Amino acid sequence: MGQPKYKRVILKLSGEALAGVAGFGINPPVIKEMVKEIKDIHKLGIEIAIIVGGGNIWRGTTGAEMGMERAQADYMGMLATVMNSLALQDVLENEGVPTRVQTSIEMRQVAEPYIRRKAMRHLEKGRVVIFAGGTGNPYFSTDTTAALRAAEIGADVILMAKNNVDGVYSADPKKDANAVKFTELTHLDVISKGLQVMDSTASSLSMDNDIPLVVFNMNVPGNILRVIMGDEIGTTVRGNK
Repeated sequence: MGQPKYKRVILKLSGEALAGVAGFGINPPVIKEMVKEIKDIHKLGIEIAIIVGGGNIWRGTTGAEMGMERAQADYMGMLATVMNSLALQDVLENEGVPTRVQTSIEMRQVAEPYIRRKAMRHLEKGRVVIFAGGTGNPYFSTDTTAALRAAEIGADVILMAKNNVDGVYSADPKKDANAVKFTELTHLDVISKGLQVMDSTASSLSMDNDIPLVVFNMNVPGNILRVIMGDEIGTTVRGNK
């Protein structure tokens, strides 16, 4: 095995990834399979930070569509990401992977508050850090959180693990047989073409800070390791260079 391409990574997981086929709630056996992949790259000495969504429990946009005040609905979504993060931490530590959860909204009884320098120190000591609670502000997605934290901690790349989607397409491949898969794009391409990779705020932030993004199918065993080792799978979204 050669040398890993990346040293410090942000792994972005959807909340639905923790639910399995049920699509709702938290499924520990599903998380355990995911953690095996994370453990494999942790053994290589890769510094790993994780951001997980909360869509398996609650989506702020859905609440807003139902008539809730948007900020209130978004705060509920932030709490959902904390629940997911604690579940992921539990499974990681049961597998012998030291893990810390940091929340952007203080709740000291269950997790550390987000402190940039402390997070970086945890990474340097070989601990996986899970950033929970989004940015701590309504109207911002966990995609934006991934771009923001990647810039703050100096991550080499954002790894966007998708469910049963092996990259970025010109259209939804499940609905359009003529959809074309891209192997490489720029963040500007993503924004100008309106591709559904991450929201425009996250794409702009990644572009401004020259942070590359790799979109790949997390349901193929070993894919996270392949990306770390530099195998050309999925779609790479380049920064400015």
